[in-house]
Amino acid sequence: MATATPYAALSATFDRSTERPAEGTPLPALWHWLYFLPLHRQSEIGPDGHAKRGGFLPPVPLPRRMWAGSQFHFHQPLRIGDAMTRTSTIDSVTEKQGRTGTLVFVKVRHEICRNGETDIALTEFHDIVYREAARPDDVASPPKAAPGTAIWQKHWVPDDVLLFRYSALTFNGHRIHFDRKYVTSVEGYPGLVVHGPMVATLLLDLLRDHRPDAVVASYEFRAVRPLFDIHPFNVCCEPQPDGRTFRLWAQDHEGWLTMEATAVIR
Repeated sequence: MATATPYAALSATFDRSTERPAEGTPLPALWHWLYFLPLHRQSEIGPDGHAKRGGFLPPVPLPRRMWAGSQFHFHQPLRIGDAMTRTSTIDSVTEKQGRTGTLVFVKVRHEICRNGETDIALTEFHDIVYREAARPDDVASPPKAAPGTAIWQKHWVPDDVLLFRYSALTFNGHRIHFDRKYVTSVEGYPGLVVHGPMVATLLLDLLRDHRPDAVVASYEFRAVRPLFDIHPFNVCCEPQPDGRTFRLWAQDHEGWLTMEATAVIR
């Protein structure tokens, strides 16, 4: 059930209204992630805070797991009060050799229907990448400069409270988002990792700020480079000439591209 409290809680976390929405209020694009939360028993949690490998997802032995990107088709709106059902399947599993070793890409397909209907309201593809453990001799890939063509942008300071609240709202126990000792000493990152899904949502929230009546038909995003809580970042948007397509991206404090996305409205 798409209940009102998670909606109001995320709205407050994003510094919006704290009022609970009325029944029938459409969910903003990607806010369906507040529902269908993974309810694993504590004994099923692995050392990284995720559920242990196996079960629905394949038992990939590589230790580091990241959300690499997603693609969405919004067929009809999901609304507060809807009884939603989700069917999930493994679409593909691909192994590749990258600059830092073996990579395994898992693509998951989610289909969401509402109120017992058979017509699909939302189709989502979720790309997960598994990587080898960090090594002392790893060399970071060269960064790519973010576009300098933003028409709209918003500044965010991703402190540990913001990351904690988003983790709590999505029941995400991945330790890279809240356990500073773990993320720096085990995973080798310089700070807490900002959630990729949160950044993807903030990009669409920027579009909603400037086009509040727009209905998103499709959206896709790709993570390019991690963001960390030790520095602020910007979300940016450039409307395209056709009036329906929007180029979106996130950039770090040095102007490097960290996420790129495209949204198409009806």
